[in-house]
Amino acid sequence: MKNDTIAAISTAVSPSGIGIIRISGEEALRIADRIYRSPGGKKKLSAQQTHTIHYGYIMDGEDVVDEVLVSVMRAPKTFTAEDTVEINCHGGVYAMKRVLETVLKNGARPAQAGEFTKRAFLNGRMDLSRAEAVIDIIQAKNEYALKSSVSQLKGSVQKRIKKLREEILYETAYVESALDDPEHISLDGFSGEIGEKNRRWMGELNRLIASADNGKIITEGIRTVILGKPNAGKSSLLNLLLGEERAIVTDVAGTTRDTLEENVNINGLTLRLIDTAGIRRTKDLVEQIGVERAKETAQTADLIIYVVDASVPLDENDRQIMELIRGKKTLVLLNKSDLETVVEKEDIQAILGDSRAAAILTISAREQTDAREIENTIQELFFHGELSFNDEVYITNTRQKAELVEAFESLAQLKNSLDMEMPEDFYTIDLMNAYEALGRITGESVEEDLVNEIFGRFCMGK
Repeated sequence: MKNDTIAAISTAVSPSGIGIIRISGEEALRIADRIYRSPGGKKKLSAQQTHTIHYGYIMDGEDVVDEVLVSVMRAPKTFTAEDTVEINCHGGVYAMKRVLETVLKNGARPAQAGEFTKRAFLNGRMDLSRAEAVIDIIQAKNEYALKSSVSQLKGSVQKRIKKLREEILYETAYVESALDDPEHISLDGFSGEIGEKNRRWMGELNRLIASADNGKIITEGIRTVILGKPNAGKSSLLNLLLGEERAIVTDVAGTTRDTLEENVNINGLTLRLIDTAGIRRTKDLVEQIGVERAKETAQTADLIIYVVDASVPLDENDRQIMELIRGKKTLVLLNKSDLETVVEKEDIQAILGDSRAAAILTISAREQTDAREIENTIQELFFHGELSFNDEVYITNTRQKAELVEAFESLAQLKNSLDMEMPEDFYTIDLMNAYEALGRITGESVEEDLVNEIFGRFCMGK
């Protein structure tokens, strides 16, 4: 662990009201003393109480660089667990760079991407799962992604993993002690006890792994493909959900020839909306390409919104679409309720069958039906109501999921060893493999190269 002092601009390098230059390390306060001047010219920042803010100027020799507020924070109660100074200056790009240049000229070195958070991890301020939550907070695109990341930053994942590791380590130590001292420590009945505990551990890991599916949706959004025949109202629906006229809407069938993608946040989730060409048999070559592309896009969708023109009878094109989406999570919208309708919910159910993955609503996209019922139904399809981050943990990180899978597979191997009545020393191999995999989630058993790779994904100044 380097003990040098680092500095970087911690806010966006773009014009704004305020910019922050962060300094962290043993020399942070002494560097601040060299460049800070109070209005009276006598105040030393190194002599001030921790977690205080001071008005003054940043000086480059006798030249005033900027008028600032400087925060003084002493170790260990700082983000990095090191002495930290944060200079709040004016948010002009040149002003921030000049302040940073002055800091670097007086003894700090430029921080690498993610180095402040890396120091927080290496100094024991947070475990690796919480450090990864920091970048997830920065990249959060919706309310649930932010809530999930904040929950992880508070230690929701770390607490679950720590408890599992402690239990696994205890059992590993017991087996190894018994193997070393069989006269005093007995393994009679141990296989039954460890088998019961292993079932519980595997169940816990299985729940965490399963949560990653929802975690992916929370962070990346629901890939939502809008399907339907030409002129069913797909583009009107897209505009309704977006709250703006994004897609061209006409009475001419086949207006949309290609896919159109937009993001919208609903009820704390992100919908990655993809409007497609109307699906029908056509001799128009360009339209044919659009139809085939719509079918291909539907195969990779998390959600299908199937828009049905309820003012005309169902035909072979509708049956073709419903065959395409059978078994997929689907919201069927019987559109054009402002007109006389001939298609009922029962007609759709008769073709789709008893699918729990499908929901059916009646709307009028052109008359701007309240979108809240659509939004609530989508949330119900995926999460069976509102998400709770009080007790539930959602794994949103693919690296963490991979380590959970490896730990689960090690415990599955332990189950096989128990079922086959293998020698007890086989148990310790499987237990330690699971223990190490879980440790890579929290950073307690992780290689330096992986640590560098993880923090290299962070932005500068964080």
